Amino acid sequence: MTEVILALDVGTRDAAVSIAEKTGPYLDAIKIGYPLVLAAGLTIADELSAGGLPLIADFKVADIPNTSRLIAEEVFSHGFSGIICHGFVGRDSVLACVDTAHDHGGECYVVTEMSHPGAVDFFHGGIAERIAALVCETGADGIIAPATRPERTQMLRTLIGTRKILSPGVGAQGGDPSAIAGIVDGIIVGRAIYESADPAGAAQQYAQFRSLRGTNPHLPYPLRE
Repeated sequence: MTEVILALDVGTRDAAVSIAEKTGPYLDAIKIGYPLVLAAGLTIADELSAGGLPLIADFKVADIPNTSRLIAEEVFSHGFSGIICHGFVGRDSVLACVDTAHDHGGECYVVTEMSHPGAVDFFHGGIAERIAALVCETGADGIIAPATRPERTQMLRTLIGTRKILSPGVGAQGGDPSAIAGIVDGIIVGRAIYESADPAGAAQQYAQFRSLRGTNPHLPYPLRE
């Protein structure tokens, strides 16, 4: 099943809790980034976790190993289930996040290629492929790969095998869920849900793409359920 993950990048605690409560029945996880944490603090995770959904810390950690470890420790001490880090900082920094996540029973996802247009300035030319190889070598749980470029995400799938792919860019950035859901383990949707006049209805519409997991006929092996 392809999971539906809400990127909850709102700027206030009240808005975050309200939207999470409305959309929760149609979601599989909530991703929290800097906008909400800087506005409401890491304790917002305590309130959101009361809804029972896994929380992913999207801090795109990109620092030296010790600092990366300290960030990851803070994340998991507040009840998050996963953390996202960058891979371009190298093996030791990625391992700091991976090892800390696994020590806490959580997961670590590594950005291979981002979803915005400018990502191709640096993530192409074999860089994303090298990061995907690093993911396999470090034991990370999966990658972040773009819904806006499904051909790239499908290529990255062939490099990481059954490790998970979470795919941002669905909705406001133009990513088509019907084109990506059969390739990935989770579609990440933000503004198309939380800026909607009916967030619950918007989330329910994306929930229909859960059934596409594993239906892509171009993949050479069964995908992990």
